[in-house]
Amino acid sequence: MKISVKKLHPAAKLPVYATEEAAGADLCACLEAPVTIGPGETAMIPTGLAVEIPRGYVGLVFGRSGLALKRDLAPANKVGVIDSDYRGELKTALHNHGTEPQTVEPGERISQLVLVPYLTAQFTEADSLSDTQRGTGGFGSTGTR
Repeated sequence: MKISVKKLHPAAKLPVYATEEAAGADLCACLEAPVTIGPGETAMIPTGLAVEIPRGYVGLVFGRSGLALKRDLAPANKVGVIDSDYRGELKTALHNHGTEPQTVEPGERISQLVLVPYLTAQFTEADSLSDTQRGTGGFGSTGTR
């Protein structure tokens, strides 16, 4: 699948898959200077890119495991959703979950973009729903083992 990507800034880097079988393509920070994110703070980090996601697909922006594990930085909204009709700049709201300030450098890999097909539904009001073994059991109702 080919995805059209528009560079909004000359320093922007196109998304790149780190390995041949990677599901997510790395998105990089497009910054003029480093940005420091204090403990408990969130900063909007631009990529300098806009993308044309095909109709019927959604771009999901996930955190990078190494960034979260080693530096406590992860997307503030956990998973960003990029609809196929969005043409603005891709940005990642990085939140510092740690106790130390963290600095994001220009060109640093900050998140990853996964393209996923989706279905839309027609929601209709109902007076009842079908029965299941689980029923209304919610959080923790199926146990831990």
